[in-house]
Amino acid sequence: MLYLLLSIICSVLVGVIFKVARRYNISITQIVTCNYAFALLLCYLFFEPNIADVTSSAPWSLYTTLMVLLPTILLVMILSIKYMGIVKTDAAQRLSLFIPIIAAWFIFHEAFNDLKLIGLLIGLPALLLILYKKADKSGNKWLYPALVLLGFGIVDVLFKQVALYTEIPYTTSLFLVFGGSLVIAVIYTLYAIIFKHHKVKIINLAFGILVGIFNFGNILFYMKAHKAFAENPSTVFAGMNMGVIVLGSFVGVVAFKEKLSKINYLGIFLALVAIVFITLSQLNN
Repeated sequence: MLYLLLSIICSVLVGVIFKVARRYNISITQIVTCNYAFALLLCYLFFEPNIADVTSSAPWSLYTTLMVLLPTILLVMILSIKYMGIVKTDAAQRLSLFIPIIAAWFIFHEAFNDLKLIGLLIGLPALLLILYKKADKSGNKWLYPALVLLGFGIVDVLFKQVALYTEIPYTTSLFLVFGGSLVIAVIYTLYAIIFKHHKVKIINLAFGILVGIFNFGNILFYMKAHKAFAENPSTVFAGMNMGVIVLGSFVGVVAFKEKLSKINYLGIFLALVAIVFITLSQLNN
């Protein structure tokens, strides 16, 4: 249970770092680049990937797509936290679990039981209620958390496909994807420096290292939690998704004074109910 708790904390801390970073004159592209550089280093040290295992028959189309998507969706997540807050962004990220479920239904023709269908039917209005915000002069930036949900959902589907390719260890595939993501992030950063005249600053390096540590920590502890609960993966699934929503909501409201309406709170409650039904559906498979 300790590994699961640490994974939840690491996930929420990434959002906290971005929330704090916005108070400074930062470059989000530089932070994302430093994040992947440090995460790549930690991946090499902890997982000891063997690049010799990688051949031309590896799922390069999946790797390449993930290399582009990961840094891109991280940039979108930063904007979502900036405009919509930690609470709504974390909830959108966790509700992205519905994307691979829907993909399993329509693409892979997986049989659905009643509990999973109920979870999906509750999840959609939950998302709409979470993202609801009265119109104001600044407008409702609901598009950002919506893209977070869609992006992380697609990433989840792609990583599941990578995991099916057993000829290469999953951790080696992860190392390759991080390496490619670093290259894409560097391109984003060079563009910002050359064409938008962003200056290279130490503070971006500092925030990037922190994000890299906790991003990697989230992955590492999540994998260890699954290993510890090998006979009951639904515990990890439910604990992670519900834990991030609850802790993220608590931190957003208490620490950063994010304002939520009664409608938003109802959406968060329904999101937790939806996750419970999805988890129960897995137990009954």
